Amino acid sequence: MEGVWRRMLLFKINLLFVVLISNNVCGEPYKFSNKHGPITSNYNYSVKYITMKVDHFGFAVDDTFQLRYLISTDNWNSNKGPIFFYAGNEGDITLFCENTGFMWDIAPQFGAMIVFGEHRYYGKSMPYGDQSYKDPKHLDAFTAEQALADYAVLLDYIKSSIPGASNSPVIAFGGSYGGMLAAWFRLKYSHVVDGALAASAPVLQFPGYTGCDVFNQIVTKAFRTGGEACPKSIRRSWDAITNLASSSEGLSFLSNTMRLCKPLKVAGEADDLKGWLNEVYGNLAMANYPYPASFLAPMPGYPVKATGGSQSELPIFSSSHVVRWSL
Repeated sequence: MEGVWRRMLLFKINLLFVVLISNNVCGEPYKFSNKHGPITSNYNYSVKYITMKVDHFGFAVDDTFQLRYLISTDNWNSNKGPIFFYAGNEGDITLFCENTGFMWDIAPQFGAMIVFGEHRYYGKSMPYGDQSYKDPKHLDAFTAEQALADYAVLLDYIKSSIPGASNSPVIAFGGSYGGMLAAWFRLKYSHVVDGALAASAPVLQFPGYTGCDVFNQIVTKAFRTGGEACPKSIRRSWDAITNLASSSEGLSFLSNTMRLCKPLKVAGEADDLKGWLNEVYGNLAMANYPYPASFLAPMPGYPVKATGGSQSELPIFSSSHVVRWSL
């Protein structure tokens, strides 16, 4: 019966997730109960640290460091209430904690404890302090395998140190790389994790499994929500930027139009501009939430659609300039 109850818990969470996503696709955007906007840490949690081995698998390195984690027991039912664990990914864990509303919204319904584990080498969880990125030797333990081992040790500590938590089922959550970690966590440490919800997790994004251009195809598809002309203008703008950068007049035009902090001086700097724009488009697609959020930067709901409309206001994206300079 214990196993059936744990499977039902994961089923209910996944069903609720599907219902919310379906609501976003088929109707008006779902309005979260705490009315997400640009987030200013409305969630109540404690910041704690646990001593962690730098190397969980070898015997040559005995170094340890302080791994940060965030925990909230406000809604937790100590009589077998679940633990919702966020597998921290590439960034400061408070950023993910304050922008993962789904876990916070459903915690009262499930009587769940919430735990966010920080990924080693990010935020405050630096194995060697400001020397952590110094050289390959210091970076040797910067792997997904080591991070998953951190999370397993952390959860074992929480379940053994908090009265009533020893029998609490654990559901892992994560998005993007964090989603990959959540899925792998369930596979690798199935005795620790009872289920995982991996959102936008590119678990097959490896050579031989998925084409290298799939991510860009998804970004293009996202920008089509801003109108069919939106991705077309962006595609033609690459040649337009290159052609403009071939003259001092064009470099000045680009610098002024894009309101760059520093003016472009030589044609080669246009490649940096295109690289920056490419990153912006990718981030907009990844953060194309149906509600206002400040995960990467303050953005309105459906920021891709909002951006698609505003592009036409920039001279470089107007049809006449794109056609003129892309020829």
